[in-house]
Amino acid sequence: MSEAPHAPVLLAEVIEALAPGPGDVVIDATFGAGGYTRAILATGAQVIGLDRDPTVQPHADAVAAAFPDRFQLVRTPFSGLAQAFADSGKARLDGAVFDIGVSSMQLDQAERGFSFMRDGPLDMRMSDDGATAADIVNTWDHGPLAHIFKLYGEERQSGRVATAILRRRVERPFDRTLDLAEVVEKALGGRRGAPIHPATRVFQALRIAVNDELGELERGLEAAEATLAPGGRLAVVSFHSLEDRIVKAFLTERTGNTPAGSRHAPVAIDPRKPSFTLQFKGAREAGDEERSANPRARSAKLRAAIRTEAPAWASLSGRAAA
Repeated sequence: MSEAPHAPVLLAEVIEALAPGPGDVVIDATFGAGGYTRAILATGAQVIGLDRDPTVQPHADAVAAAFPDRFQLVRTPFSGLAQAFADSGKARLDGAVFDIGVSSMQLDQAERGFSFMRDGPLDMRMSDDGATAADIVNTWDHGPLAHIFKLYGEERQSGRVATAILRRRVERPFDRTLDLAEVVEKALGGRRGAPIHPATRVFQALRIAVNDELGELERGLEAAEATLAPGGRLAVVSFHSLEDRIVKAFLTERTGNTPAGSRHAPVAIDPRKPSFTLQFKGAREAGDEERSANPRARSAKLRAAIRTEAPAWASLSGRAAA
């Protein structure tokens, strides 16, 4: 397990944004195979890794063996960040990094049910508890199914897909990934020549719903805001527009860069001071060399900010599911 099964995206840029060093404490909120964690530990910093996926334990054991006394893994989703730091007994949090979405090693494990390209149980859970994707497609009504396909998958034919699922499940329930992918493909007419597989958006929507990914992202950002010390650094790598939209909106709001109102209209003055300052405008993307070597890097975006001394804002979670 000494070799990570996938390359961490935008690694150099993330390390530059975090600027870790000896004595610093950094939370890697998506430990995975430990790619970011190893690079952070190599600078002399300490790392608290977070991950709700039980299958990452062998990677965590390997990292702990290589960096004794400077690494620990906590089984928790993003929303547990503040509690994980409190339980660590550390006095100051100097950095936090999030790598959003499903990892390539999760996609490669057919038994996890994330991929429509491999036959496996229709699961999609990042942890080992809670409702599965099969539970959703076999029990939810037409309206809620169509809603998540449109909201989380941005599937234009969400109603048609939901109808096809309800019709088929009357005959027999769904329990395999390729079975669902075939029904979705038929419902959408195959879309021959399309740049992505017809089931891509539906599988993305189910995965996000099963794991409450967008809600966890919002709660994780708020937890980082509440836990980072003044001068602490936040780095977030996202892979699709729904994730990046949440990160961008959060940082825009927390840096006080919300658009100004019309000069003719009254503007409500928010007395809260910015809790972050941006490290750079916009998002950084992978270079041509990394994009060629790692297909996952093609859609990656990095946003980064530095915590100010202002108090954390009140929780605003819940907007992702609205």
